[in-house]
Amino acid sequence: MTKPRETTEDKEGEREDEEAKESPPTVGSTAMEPPGGGREEESEDRSRSDVQHDVKDARSQAEAVADQAQYDVPDDAEEHDEKTNVKNSTATVKVLLMPEGHVMTMAFAIGVSIEEIKHHLASELKVPLAVLQLSMNGRVLEEQQSLMELGIRPHSSTQMEMSSSDPSSYPLRLLRPPEHDSMPDVITVRVQKDEGEFKEVVVEIERSKQKKPFLGGYKHRLTRAEFHHAAVQTLPQKRPDRGVLVYSRSTQTVELKSTPQQCSVNTSTQMTGIGCYMSCVNDKLITPGKYITADEYHGRRLNAVICLQSYVRRWLAQKTVDQLRKERIRRLTWFQLQDRKCKEEKEEQLRDRRKRWMNPQSREDFSLLYHALESRPESTEWGWGYRKLVLMCKIFLSCLSFSEWRIEEEQLLNSSLRGAERKAALCSLLEQEMQFIAAIGCHHINVDANNHEKRIRNFLNKSAASHQWQSATGRLFEMDSVNDIRARELKELYSEISEYPVDQQQRLRFLEKLKSTVMEHECQLVWDISDLIDREVDLLSRQVKEQNLEGLRKRICTLFLQYIKTPAFNPKVTKLLRVHQKPSMLKHNMFFCLSCHHYLCSADFGSSSSGCRRRQCRNCTMLDNIARSRDDDSVYESILRRLRSDEHRLNAESTIPVLLQVEDIRYLTEKVWASCSALNGSRDLYNLVFARWDHQKDWSPWNCILLSKEETSAHIQVEDIHKAYETTFIHWVEQRHSMARQHFRKNPVLTKNLNF
Repeated sequence: MTKPRETTEDKEGEREDEEAKESPPTVGSTAMEPPGGGREEESEDRSRSDVQHDVKDARSQAEAVADQAQYDVPDDAEEHDEKTNVKNSTATVKVLLMPEGHVMTMAFAIGVSIEEIKHHLASELKVPLAVLQLSMNGRVLEEQQSLMELGIRPHSSTQMEMSSSDPSSYPLRLLRPPEHDSMPDVITVRVQKDEGEFKEVVVEIERSKQKKPFLGGYKHRLTRAEFHHAAVQTLPQKRPDRGVLVYSRSTQTVELKSTPQQCSVNTSTQMTGIGCYMSCVNDKLITPGKYITADEYHGRRLNAVICLQSYVRRWLAQKTVDQLRKERIRRLTWFQLQDRKCKEEKEEQLRDRRKRWMNPQSREDFSLLYHALESRPESTEWGWGYRKLVLMCKIFLSCLSFSEWRIEEEQLLNSSLRGAERKAALCSLLEQEMQFIAAIGCHHINVDANNHEKRIRNFLNKSAASHQWQSATGRLFEMDSVNDIRARELKELYSEISEYPVDQQQRLRFLEKLKSTVMEHECQLVWDISDLIDREVDLLSRQVKEQNLEGLRKRICTLFLQYIKTPAFNPKVTKLLRVHQKPSMLKHNMFFCLSCHHYLCSADFGSSSSGCRRRQCRNCTMLDNIARSRDDDSVYESILRRLRSDEHRLNAESTIPVLLQVEDIRYLTEKVWASCSALNGSRDLYNLVFARWDHQKDWSPWNCILLSKEETSAHIQVEDIHKAYETTFIHWVEQRHSMARQHFRKNPVLTKNLNF
């Protein structure tokens, strides 16, 4: 709420006297700003009793001065009034609190003494009057001096410094923090009164402690700006009294009145009578129809409702049937899609096996060939595989075809022949088996030769590859070090040396470049390469044929490859070599093979299902498999791969499928589940997969079931296994789980990572 204090430039004495009597000598409250200027802040807690006391003292003082002036100097009344008006004029005083630097801004009458100012400031700051000291421009002000005697003019501003004589006990601090608000206590407003005439109004700002209520508002539809209704501090305008009592019970009660009314137009009917004839030409004869009783009426309405219900129910039935038909079509389409997908997967597996039979490239492919050579065909797929195997053997050795092989042939010979004839037939069968094994061995040698070149190329590409990493934004960065550049140069040089046939002059340039490269170091390997290069140059100068130089060139390539694999000449290959060059790295990483009697690194040995390291290396294990059991683990690898992908999709943190090896899956399939489906007994291993027995738990050997791919999709939808399966079947599955738990308890890796 604001209180205006007016000071006019015109010299109206009476109005000035009234304003001087109504207004206190001090106007405003405290404010704070930094020493160099800035926003003005005010003190929050203001003592209203002290202010009223100061106002009363100032008012009495002004009245006493006026009375004395009236009686003492009656002749100079006008001059005295003018001086009184000047003394009552206000000036803005900024009081700087030392040493904090806060500023209090107030409006005082220039006739007020320094003592009165101290009284007001002491009440504002809640400190004793005796400890306050006021100074201006470095000079301490006396208490008897007024602002007018200090040279302060009306409506001007000045600055004073105030300090405490006992700052430890009575420090000068504002009662309200400076950051409370930025509104000053006193503002001066210049208002135009008449044309060319202005007056200055000093307005005192009073702050209310009550919180303004929320009165609602509205929101702009386009700009979405919110406008709130503001609460005002002025009293509402009273309505004029009309002399009528408005707020009473009688004025708020409706009064009912009953008034008869008569129509302005009367209507009558004229009939023929004595002395009055009415024509009947236009008359109509109305005959009554059949009388309808209430029961007939309600019965007709009931029949209409039944008819409407029948049509509505027919429409709803047609809608339900259409929905069921669409769901049936969608479900049949889904079944067909699943069947087609299963058939495509099966055909893909068959194509993969046919490709591996016709063109074996890896150890697993040759294991599949030896398995087909040993086992008995159990389906038409295997028969087709045997025919392809026979065709391959015809290509190599032009041997005779066979439809059923060793096991079935032995059973047939043992059942039909006796004595010497049986022994002769078995010898013939053994020779035929030797021919097939020799054919497979020859193809294995050719494949190894081709794969040797591929392995060399891959090794050189890895050694010459740049360092790559991906940034946070997905951008791929590459960096070449000195070792990368060296490895790339050696790779290009090896490609040039191993390339033939080439022109003789170009070959000589390659040999010269190779010699200059290797001669940077001195060792026996470098000297051997240099001797071979000199020998080939000498033979080329004698016009020796290309086919006669083939062996020499292979020796040069072999020695240069050994040169590339030496870390002293090519530091990049240190991480690519299977055996580290530092002897300290081999201390705990070498093991002895009981079959080949060689010390090999741990990577050459496989882990068994019990968690212990095998005593045979991988090469010896493969040779033992070819010579004796001839097992094929590719089908178990596919089952394990499918299991890992399914579990990773369901739970990315599942660890058991990652810890299991192919031998573990083989044991679960053959020993625990007898290589057949738990529901229909299907023995097609390429169509069997492992699924969770209880879907709420992670997969484990004691929470699994072996089913076909079609049965797995139906088993996944089972919510409660105790309601879907019989008790006998559940007990049978739990026995299989106990067998698996008893077996895998021996595995220390699973025991460490799992809670049995």
